[in-house]
Amino acid sequence: MAEKAIDDLMLENRKFPPSAAFKKTSLVTGTELYDEGNEDYQSFWARQASELVTWDKDWDTVCEWNLPYAKWFLGGQLNVSYNCLDRHVLAGRGDKVAFYWEGEPGESRVITYQQLLDEVSKFANSLKSLGVEKGDRVNIYLPMIPEAAVAMLACARIGAAHSVVFGGFSSQSLSDRINDAEAKVLITADGGYRRGEVFPLKPQADEAIATTPSIEKVVVVRRGNNPVDMKAGRDHWYHDLIDAASSDCPAEPMDSEQLLFLLYTSGTTGKPKGIMHTTGGYLTQVAFTHKYVFDLNPDKDIYWCTADVGWVTGHSYIVYGPLANGATSVMYEGVPNYPANDRFWSIIEKYKVSIFYTAPTAIRTFMKWGDQEPAKHDLSSLRLLGSVGEPINPEAWMWYHEHIGRGNCPIVDTWWQTETGGIMISPLPGATTLKPGSATFALPGIGMEVVDDECHHVEKGGGYLTLTQPWPAMLRGIWKDPERYQDAYWSRFEGRYFAGDGCKLDDDGYIWLLGRVDDVMNVSGHRISTTEVESALVSHPAVAEAAVVGANDATTGQAIMAYVILRTGFDVTESDLRNHVAKEIGAIAKPKAIFFTPDLPKTRSGKIMRRLLRDVAEGRNLGDTTTLADANVVSELQRRAAETPSED
Repeated sequence: MAEKAIDDLMLENRKFPPSAAFKKTSLVTGTELYDEGNEDYQSFWARQASELVTWDKDWDTVCEWNLPYAKWFLGGQLNVSYNCLDRHVLAGRGDKVAFYWEGEPGESRVITYQQLLDEVSKFANSLKSLGVEKGDRVNIYLPMIPEAAVAMLACARIGAAHSVVFGGFSSQSLSDRINDAEAKVLITADGGYRRGEVFPLKPQADEAIATTPSIEKVVVVRRGNNPVDMKAGRDHWYHDLIDAASSDCPAEPMDSEQLLFLLYTSGTTGKPKGIMHTTGGYLTQVAFTHKYVFDLNPDKDIYWCTADVGWVTGHSYIVYGPLANGATSVMYEGVPNYPANDRFWSIIEKYKVSIFYTAPTAIRTFMKWGDQEPAKHDLSSLRLLGSVGEPINPEAWMWYHEHIGRGNCPIVDTWWQTETGGIMISPLPGATTLKPGSATFALPGIGMEVVDDECHHVEKGGGYLTLTQPWPAMLRGIWKDPERYQDAYWSRFEGRYFAGDGCKLDDDGYIWLLGRVDDVMNVSGHRISTTEVESALVSHPAVAEAAVVGANDATTGQAIMAYVILRTGFDVTESDLRNHVAKEIGAIAKPKAIFFTPDLPKTRSGKIMRRLLRDVAEGRNLGDTTTLADANVVSELQRRAAETPSED
């Protein structure tokens, strides 16, 4: 019998079929889309492209597949900005709200499709006046303000590829990304609001530009009103450019494979990878997934994705997907606990949000803050919940279902990546029976297979998640580095895309994501997923959040080390939790040591940096900590690790 790629330890038997009331109005309640996608995936995607996207010129070829490169809708021409704005205005929906924007200090703006089209057109003309042409790259380094979406759509309107850098990144991170893209223009702001204070962006940008010779012009949005230096001839205030610009800027038709954006993701070598996404296929898939995964009714729903535009979730499910579908969205600038821990719930109540899409990290944080926070607010407008960014453990899923959805809302747990461009695995909420913690099934038109180390099909149990056929929103390579593209995604399993995620299949064929295979621990010959141990820990009522890593161990190969945040008011011992893990998933998965901590090292997007936890556990010098939200967390963990004896 072949050795298991990843051990399958946890069992989850709870099931939640779609309610009769939800199915009554749902877009999909049966298997028709799956059947169509399975029969002929190219024809399936061609139908989505023709129904969801407006084309200036029809395509000749649906998909050209020369492994590992795909081209979709060849010969077709379209403009993404036109699809997101003009066509809705021309259809008489210019007065419809595109964004309700909420600033962290409390001010708000209401932006209609007509207003957004006018601003985008003016800024597109402004970029042209600064010398930006089709094919140029433009860097965007902004807080969560409407101008971020305006800048992206203005670039798309004239065929300049944008490269958005998260506003929390350091000047060095910004410099690296500008230099790799050889961007001509940088769009930034004086500052933005976070936790009640202005964080300066323009000074960071100035520091980056000192080492970026390709930058010719800088555009600065006034937001924080913090003092900044403006270099004559190079720096321009956004509002001055807009005031002087015409709102007449016809959207130029682009080839379907025109580069729409670069988005940099961290690589194991430390050098960021510029992920390339193009136009027609990308827009088709994000429009399709946004419509059907979120069961969107654009005339009734108020949709809120809490991500930042600096990440792919912001690109696909704040800007391009929702606007292509004519949706009304909420955009929020700040953190979920300013001025208090109930800020998100007050926003949902204020705008009557019906679809809410957030990260499991945030959900576990809300659990830690207590059930009383959402209980303060009327959340009855919600009808659908979603999670994104990492696997959601079953107890967080149940808390989300009970305390935010009040037991009435399906949860779409979505798996996808910067590289995939759009959602790949997710329930369709009117058609799929849910299991807490499972992303359920690959979406229609997506080819996915779980395999073992030898690339043999896995029918049940743990293995590696691979994609077996091209999909429209897939990355078109790594900017200026085709060899790295081949090595990073196509070399592990011949003819298949593999980006490093483990998963398991249960008796019903449901997919359970287990996180990065880098996060699989080898304990006495057992390959144990950190996700399963974390889920076992969080299933204890005292635990709000947990992070698990494997540390080198002379006896077992690796030892399981756990870092645990307790809920307020609970008192529990390390022994209690070790025994709880043994009861939930088996004695082999008992952590060797458990460290109680008030916080975990997280990036500014909310992802736990397990690499740093491994460094702490093994007593190594720490690597790069510039992307951490709070670098002091690691120092505190090092101190606690030095003081805490482990159990045998």
